[in-house]
Amino acid sequence: MFDFFKKKKKEEAPQLEDLVLSKLRPGYLVERDLKVYTVTAQNRYEWEEGGVTDEWELQQGEEVWFLERVEDDGYAEWSLCQKLSIDEIEGDIAQHIIENEDPPEKVVCRGTTYHFECDDIGRFYRGNSTEEMHFVVWDFEDDAGKNYLTIEQWGESKFDITLGFPVEEYQFTNILPGPA
Repeated sequence: MFDFFKKKKKEEAPQLEDLVLSKLRPGYLVERDLKVYTVTAQNRYEWEEGGVTDEWELQQGEEVWFLERVEDDGYAEWSLCQKLSIDEIEGDIAQHIIENEDPPEKVVCRGTTYHFECDDIGRFYRGNSTEEMHFVVWDFEDDAGKNYLTIEQWGESKFDITLGFPVEEYQFTNILPGPA
């Protein structure tokens, strides 16, 4: 009867055990290599061949990185990547894909050769949205297997390129929740 006069419960602050990389949320802060990044978005990819990739957009000033987590056989694999212009790949890769429905077996970006590894079809969910966007992805790896390049095709002629490398969870520290 007197519920109207009760104070609204504040949203509970995250518990210490929630301040881990896999539980990042927009607004959180995280440190890597002495730089503090703000988590500006959290997205999800679901793959036709099975599996899910969680993605967090990390920003510091104009610098934007994408932290990705894939769980494989109970083990989490982390990677960090940045978007590039498709023009950074030598040759007209977009036209090649449009004409052949696949990229070449190897591509060159910033002087490094990357070899085709695998492809998949995915569904992308921005934030908490249930609206899915479909795309095709091709993954490439450098000769040393330490860096990778990903080409994503969204629709007929829109392409995104990311260049990334594996990272470990311990490389990210000082995780702090953002404003409530």
